[in-house]
Amino acid sequence: MNHQTPDLTGKVAIVTGGSRGLGRAMSLAFADAGADVVVASRKLDSCEEVAEQVRQRGRRALAVSAHMGRWDEAQSLADRAYDEFGRVDVLVNNAGKSPLYETLSDIDEGYMDAVLGLNFKVPFRLSVVVGERMKADGGGSIINISSVNSYRPESYSLPYSAAKAALNVMSQGLAEALGPEVRVNVIAPGGFETDIATNWADGIRERLRASTSLRRTAQPEEIVGPALFLASDMSSYVTGAVLRSDGGIIA
Repeated sequence: MNHQTPDLTGKVAIVTGGSRGLGRAMSLAFADAGADVVVASRKLDSCEEVAEQVRQRGRRALAVSAHMGRWDEAQSLADRAYDEFGRVDVLVNNAGKSPLYETLSDIDEGYMDAVLGLNFKVPFRLSVVVGERMKADGGGSIINISSVNSYRPESYSLPYSAAKAALNVMSQGLAEALGPEVRVNVIAPGGFETDIATNWADGIRERLRASTSLRRTAQPEEIVGPALFLASDMSSYVTGAVLRSDGGIIA
């Protein structure tokens, strides 16, 4: 066991929402660290583009079209991964969304179900489906991607904030349920300059920069360090933790 470098040689990782933004950055970083990668998102062609980049790094890759807001697709994604590789060592529940709304009264049941499904319900299901097999196989690491909004809710994203807070609590409970073989942790990103940032409301970027100790937003590649740490044996005594990657929220 090497605690000094994030070595994923011979490991298999699933990354949902893996075709762009933080998911793409983590997928490629895992490949660079030696892992084979299952890249999952709704658009198969986008997944295949990232999968090909994984292959160019000398690793195996599987592109899977999966709607991670649908309960049954968690099982089918897991089945595809195990059929292809026979094992899963790292699961990253990264797929998520927070559609914009004008007022709180605009939020209807369909909106709420969609946000809770993608950000909490299906990550729970996939964590259980994969986590129980990891436990039976002797080990693994689950990383749930939450948000600064899980502990700093904003009026423009309350359902999302609530779903991510639930994800944090779920992860702590799963760490107990799946331990000691499987570790379950959370990364809570702050303002990352992914393509989603193009939809930020006026003034959000400036407010994010002003409210962090680092006085800036982050680039997608800055998620790589926390992800490799939690995926690898470098974090062998870390479970049930929420790692804040938010630039140091101060207000």
